[in-house]
Amino acid sequence: MTAVTDQDHTGQPDRDAEGASRTDTAAPWDDGLIARRVNGEEPSAATAARGPAPQPVTPLAYDPALRSRLDALRELIGLSRTRLDNRTLAQAGRILDEATARRRLSGQHTVVALAGATGSGKSQLFNALAGVPISETGVRRPTTAAPIACSWSDGAAPLIERLGIPPRLRRRPLQATADADERLRGLVLVDLPDHDSAAVQHREQVDRVLGLVDAVIWVVDPEKYADAMLHERYLRPMAAHAEVMFVVLNQTDRLPGEAADQVLDDLRRLLDEDGIVLGEYGEPGTTVQGLSALTGDGVGELRESLARFVSERGAPSRRIAADVDIAAARLWPVYATRRRTGLSEEAREEFSDRLADAVGATAAGEAAERAWLRNANRACGTPWLRLWRWCQERSEPSTGRVAPRGQPDEEATARQRVEQAVRTVADRACAGLPAPWAQAVREAAVRGSQGLPEALDELAVRAGLPPGRPPRPGWWPVAVLAQVSMTVLQFLGGLWLVAQIAGLMAPNLGVPVLLMAIGIVGGPLIEWSCRMAARGPARRYGLEAERRLREAAAGCGRARVLDPVAAELLRYREVREQYGRVAGVGVAGRG
Repeated sequence: MTAVTDQDHTGQPDRDAEGASRTDTAAPWDDGLIARRVNGEEPSAATAARGPAPQPVTPLAYDPALRSRLDALRELIGLSRTRLDNRTLAQAGRILDEATARRRLSGQHTVVALAGATGSGKSQLFNALAGVPISETGVRRPTTAAPIACSWSDGAAPLIERLGIPPRLRRRPLQATADADERLRGLVLVDLPDHDSAAVQHREQVDRVLGLVDAVIWVVDPEKYADAMLHERYLRPMAAHAEVMFVVLNQTDRLPGEAADQVLDDLRRLLDEDGIVLGEYGEPGTTVQGLSALTGDGVGELRESLARFVSERGAPSRRIAADVDIAAARLWPVYATRRRTGLSEEAREEFSDRLADAVGATAAGEAAERAWLRNANRACGTPWLRLWRWCQERSEPSTGRVAPRGQPDEEATARQRVEQAVRTVADRACAGLPAPWAQAVREAAVRGSQGLPEALDELAVRAGLPPGRPPRPGWWPVAVLAQVSMTVLQFLGGLWLVAQIAGLMAPNLGVPVLLMAIGIVGGPLIEWSCRMAARGPARRYGLEAERRLREAAAGCGRARVLDPVAAELLRYREVREQYGRVAGVGVAGRG
């Protein structure tokens, strides 16, 4: 297949196009052959016998900060797979794969792509940098049909294979040029198809290779440097890659006078609007310069800039770091929050109070208090009052307790209270969370609430009132003894009066009447005193029963709802910390 690329601005085909066409029909070339074959020159017998000797390749080594960010990104994806869809994590996964693949390859080579629009002259610039017509220029459009690679040193074959460039499209610069540009050792220059080509497969080739190279030289011309497609589709999205980009204005020889400087100023303005940091005054950023590949004006300056750039050996790491920056920016909505997240203690207590109300903890405590008071009244009351109460209970219908008519309504109300409590605590836990994690928290709360009303009902039966009789205070036996004494006095006084009436004893009404009066008045007085004294213990007993039921309801709600919600919040905090490492900054809203 013949590679057809840009023409120069004169519209004349390169005179060496025929020789380059012959090259494509020759045997496949490895990256160890030089471009003299392009001009029809055969390698010497010694060179042919020797062949391309394998060179030791030093793998790329990332700095500790970048390794930490990549490890955090890997951990972040692993923690998020069950919460986020694959499409959201696809780009981050591709970046990890590409970073891993690039790390296994040579760290002594820098792959730089030449990209540009139709007619921008990028193939002329490619040939000028190589010092020999490698990439064909011509009048046909679309021009470059497939990427062509030129390597300034051995050992770049795996990198070029990663780009999908076949051996027949791999070249080496002119030997004299390679010797003169020793500082370019390690450079792998790739001439891409036109990014605005009418052929869809050409544009796809550009997009694919741009995602794999270490740096890009954007070649623009005076007519298309402000093209919206270039800025909106490529430059603006790649603003984070400013440190691994060059933007050169080609064909400056066509601009009269100071027009070239004016166009360069306008180009810098457009790049600034795209968010691209310009490397001016020695600061890191995109290099912008003008040149003419036809006349060679400015090509030397670009070659010097490339030499410094390649000699630093930092482009691959900076490219991967920029990719991670872009991935972190795109993942911001699903991980970061500017609000404090999590469940406050107040929200937990409110949830427990709602469950306690639903299970009737307050009513259970009041019932326990009344039960204690009834038991005290029965033990410390006068025998006559106890007899009257016994008769009253005997006179009531013996059909047992009748369930109140409103019980079904009360059960429905209790269920609604439980559901409302779960919704409220889920909403509070979701406050400030990104949508995927808020949804996960709500789902955890809903799962935990299934069967919660029934569990609370069973809990109310088991934990409502303690088994057996309420405990008796220490003064209770004394009060019972005193009440018995008052009853005995009444009986003694009554028997004494009966005996006097029957004539069995001498008449003396004062003493028996006094004894009866003391017993009649003392019994109710002792009962009233015991009732007053029993209020405190009864209240404490009721509060203890209420507390016990509240704690049981809170424990049930915590195990079924709060703990699953807290687990989701903990997972979110973990991924948020990992995201902070990926982004290289702290993330607001710590919960």
